[in-house]
Amino acid sequence: MRPPTGERYFELKQITKSLELATVCEEARCPNIGECWAGGTATFMVMGDTCTRGCRFCAVKTGNPNGWLDAEEPEKLATIVAAAKWDYIVLTSVDRDDLPDGGAAHFARCIAAVKSARPGLIVEALIPDFQGNPEHLKTLIAGGADVLAQNIETVERLTHPVRDRRAGYQQTLTLLQRIKEFAPHVITKSSIMLGLGEQDDEVLQCMTDLQRHGVELLTLGQYLQPTAKHLRVERFITPDEFNHWQGIAEKDLGFLYCASGPLVRSSYRAGEFFAKNLVRERSHGLKKHETANLTTRSDYDPGETCNG
Repeated sequence: MRPPTGERYFELKQITKSLELATVCEEARCPNIGECWAGGTATFMVMGDTCTRGCRFCAVKTGNPNGWLDAEEPEKLATIVAAAKWDYIVLTSVDRDDLPDGGAAHFARCIAAVKSARPGLIVEALIPDFQGNPEHLKTLIAGGADVLAQNIETVERLTHPVRDRRAGYQQTLTLLQRIKEFAPHVITKSSIMLGLGEQDDEVLQCMTDLQRHGVELLTLGQYLQPTAKHLRVERFITPDEFNHWQGIAEKDLGFLYCASGPLVRSSYRAGEFFAKNLVRERSHGLKKHETANLTTRSDYDPGETCNG
């Protein structure tokens, strides 16, 4: 990949720095930062840059924020979204096990704020697992995101040691299934990293499990070791293999879309383009009875007090 450059890249970097906003593009050392930022796309990481978990594949800082939250973060995000005039934005976050609700209320306020700042904006949220608490998930859903994602990351056998012990294979599957139960209109998404030592039959089983739990969009990418302290790459997957898995996902398993390639990440521009069109299609066909029992964005008060 080429080094990040260009007017749009430096403009976005300056804005995020001035507003003290974190991006997963920088914190997780994403190889696509130059391409995405030059095109005006960024994935913002809410609730700070320090995660309470220590997954062994991830470059994001680990620690204990001790309940700290930036109360102005929703307004800061709204400011940059209104100025940038995007029509699709991705919000993600660190895990905040130090907060009573895992940060669900704050994350929901961030979603609601950017939606309010730019009507028609499509928001994808890559969310924590909230330790499996369904009520915290409902709080998050009330923010009004159009696409909700939780990454399963790897096959069941490798979940530990790849992911933190507080994360879980079944916990992620259950959360994804509950999203469809609580908000059937919301698009669900997940991601798998390859190259950590998984076997083909395990990858197929993982993809099958995701599909059976209601996941509609899938991304497959190559794991890249961020530092010498992180898990090593066991194998580099060939482009032909990535194409093979994409075919299985879409043709055999029935995923609506699968982005599959060495540099594909869970927040990926091609996937965002597909999701944007899908959201618009569904919004036109959404019937009133499908949302009658849901807490919609119009019901959500961004000024509510955060449980953290």
